[in-house]
Amino acid sequence: MKNFAKILTALLFAALLGANAQESEDVLFDALNAAQTGDVKLADQAVLKLPEGFYFVPKEPAARFMYSLGNTIGDEFLGLVLGEEMAGFITIDFFKSGYIKDDDAKNWDTDELLENLKDGTEAANEERERRGFSPIEVLGWTETPFYESGTHRLIWSASLQDKGSNTPLNEQGVNYNTYLLGREGYLSLNLITGMDRVNQNKPFAKEILASTYFDEGKRYEDFNSKTDYVAEFGLAALVGGVAAKKLGLLAAAGVLLVKFWKILVIALIAFGVGFKKFFKNKNTNNRNDNDEDQGITKP
Repeated sequence: MKNFAKILTALLFAALLGANAQESEDVLFDALNAAQTGDVKLADQAVLKLPEGFYFVPKEPAARFMYSLGNTIGDEFLGLVLGEEMAGFITIDFFKSGYIKDDDAKNWDTDELLENLKDGTEAANEERERRGFSPIEVLGWTETPFYESGTHRLIWSASLQDKGSNTPLNEQGVNYNTYLLGREGYLSLNLITGMDRVNQNKPFAKEILASTYFDEGKRYEDFNSKTDYVAEFGLAALVGGVAAKKLGLLAAAGVLLVKFWKILVIALIAFGVGFKKFFKNKNTNNRNDNDEDQGITKP
């Protein structure tokens, strides 16, 4: 399996990173080797009950993977999710912003939200250029903001590209954003994929969102108005100003993926097949190691 991973990651990162491919092979293999299944604890806040076919990469190896794609991650970053059928990956962050009031979702103007997102992204371009990345621009909604008050889940998505680029529509990058609000802040689960794959991957992002639960006492409905801190911004800010700063920094991966998307998709599909083989071998090796530790001899 290691040889398979080496060949695959060489293909993937040779396309993305050129001369840095050898180092990046090891980064992605380490991420795969550290991947977990089952229930995943998210900080001291929530649990992600991973559906079959999905894998969680913890913070440290996931951070190295993100850095290899040219992305900066903050202290809020918890890890990322890979999937056997998912062409892309989902980053997970927890922002301890305080309780976010959702009243403004009842009458928000999505055109105004889009303009705020565009303006905020333009402002974030200064930081991108300082880091050596091309400025980006938001083109429009891929999915207009939708908030489900009963579950306190927010979904929105915008298409983006290098500023002034003539990239065809089907090769543009997409950040598909899903959020879950809690008592002390919010979880951001951000799918990075391509425009030509976003419809195929939306169900995966929604499935991961629906599989994420705040712990009892940390849920949105556990809010205590007498003791709890209330955020200084409302829900619309997660689509406008607050989101724009994150998009400006995180979207580097989306833009990189766009440039080599066809190669990347082939690699990720193959990678999904490799997941199954890898974890079968990994689980078998773990069982054998445990048997040896207990003095059990296989016939």
